[in-house]
Amino acid sequence: MALKLYLHPLSSYCQKATTAFYEKGIAFETRMLDGDGPVSVEFAALWPVGRFPAIDHDGKLVFEATSIIDYLDARFPDAPRLIPADPLAAADVRMWDRFFDNYINYPQQRIVFAAIGREPGGDEMLAKWHAAFDTAYAVLDSHMQGREWAAGDFSLADCAAAPALLYADWTYAIPKHFEALHAYRARLLARPSYARALDEARPYRHMFPLGAPTDRD
Repeated sequence: MALKLYLHPLSSYCQKATTAFYEKGIAFETRMLDGDGPVSVEFAALWPVGRFPAIDHDGKLVFEATSIIDYLDARFPDAPRLIPADPLAAADVRMWDRFFDNYINYPQQRIVFAAIGREPGGDEMLAKWHAAFDTAYAVLDSHMQGREWAAGDFSLADCAAAPALLYADWTYAIPKHFEALHAYRARLLARPSYARALDEARPYRHMFPLGAPTDRD
């Protein structure tokens, strides 16, 4: 069965999806988006909205990283689950997945988009999103006290958390006193499935608009 994943390795949402593939041990064909090249033309025909990641599985289109992971759990039931079978545990995992997308990734991307002129910038904008980060970081540090992963075993929520916290810390550094959050971020970066996605993005770090650190992940 042909499973094609359309992506760019630097994208946090693409890293979220590839982490799930690697965690579950599911093979796929990488379709690297290439500006105006043939893969991008192919992708535009498949998914005119143009947002990535997306997969083409024998003609079945699945878009958005969370939906892709949900699909993988359903389509490959013998692979390790990233969304628990128990509905209450699954609701908890999905809730924290939304937390990382909406309260970590979203403000991070607003700051990046302002830096490249895609959205209004200025001191007021920065203050707004820095305050949002302060709140989200405090919530996460409290939540991660005594926990290894965000919601039970390693899950969809942690696939979302890993790239979100990578780029968030580059954008607005996590305060040092949030020790539980720092420890969680370190565990995520060391997880073999995410470490592989992270390594695949290294050649493109120069493209990060705010400047990627050279001395740490």
